[in-house]
Amino acid sequence: MKIEGGKHVQAFATKPGIIKTANEIQGIVVKGVGSDYDWTFFQQNLKEGTVLSLNDSVTSNSILISSKNAGLLHLKTGDDLIMYFVQDPPRMRKFKISGLFNTGLEEFDKTFAIADIRHIQKLNNWGKDSVSGFEIKIKDFDKLDDVTYQVKMLAGYKMDKEGNMIKVMDIRSKFPQIFDWLNLFNMNVTIIIILMLVVAGINMISGLLVLILERTNMIGILKALGATNINVRKIFLYLSGFLVLRGLLWGNIIGLSICIIQKKFHLLKLDPSAYFISTVPINFEFFYFLLLNIGTLVSVLLILLLPSIIIARISPEKTIRYN
Repeated sequence: MKIEGGKHVQAFATKPGIIKTANEIQGIVVKGVGSDYDWTFFQQNLKEGTVLSLNDSVTSNSILISSKNAGLLHLKTGDDLIMYFVQDPPRMRKFKISGLFNTGLEEFDKTFAIADIRHIQKLNNWGKDSVSGFEIKIKDFDKLDDVTYQVKMLAGYKMDKEGNMIKVMDIRSKFPQIFDWLNLFNMNVTIIIILMLVVAGINMISGLLVLILERTNMIGILKALGATNINVRKIFLYLSGFLVLRGLLWGNIIGLSICIIQKKFHLLKLDPSAYFISTVPINFEFFYFLLLNIGTLVSVLLILLLPSIIIARISPEKTIRYN
């Protein structure tokens, strides 16, 4: 059965162990992967060395560890490390560090190392087809619930050789703290955008009132010549719209320049332990960029409808009496 929306499926196996050096000791979970593993994520977050080169014929003794653990254990790329596995009887394996990664996810970096899955299978006395589970990468994250439902329908009621039901878990359920933080961040973004619109609206209301007060005589003359309140309000709204467009133009130029510089040089840093990333991320989406500009223009113009009502209260006789 083909999973609609699925992009890649890869097997994995995990086993806890202990890395011991001359002066340090660190508990870690080895995540075993095979030749079907997609290294895109680790290639993007690799700080030193290379990812594992795995094939179906020879077991690799290379291992990937995080730069955080490498610092704690005083290890570097190319060093050998000894890992002990607590079981009956206890076993050990010697690995060579092929690379160091830093994902920005502190708990993940502190917990996991990546090695050949065949080490895990041999340590557990498993066959070549035995694994801890499968990871399914999807094409569109917005369809995560749909893909999860498909997988549950496919495997949710099946059992393994020992009679245990196969467990299906999506990434939201596995790492809820990360997504709770992201939801809080999205709420902050919404609040900030609303506050910015309120400030922009108040500034434009003040500007429009100043324009109306400065042109009181002109408004009176236009009304005396037969202009309706709606026509006069349109004149000021058009002028206000021009000012908003000019402000958006300069705002976009300055904002996009800052975003381009940040995307290229990563000048604004973040604390990975709090934000899960080391720099402020920049994602250019033309649709959101266009929607933000249109939304700002429409919102401010709607806000300006209220102060423009004052034009209806201006009397032609009183404004042109002394002209």
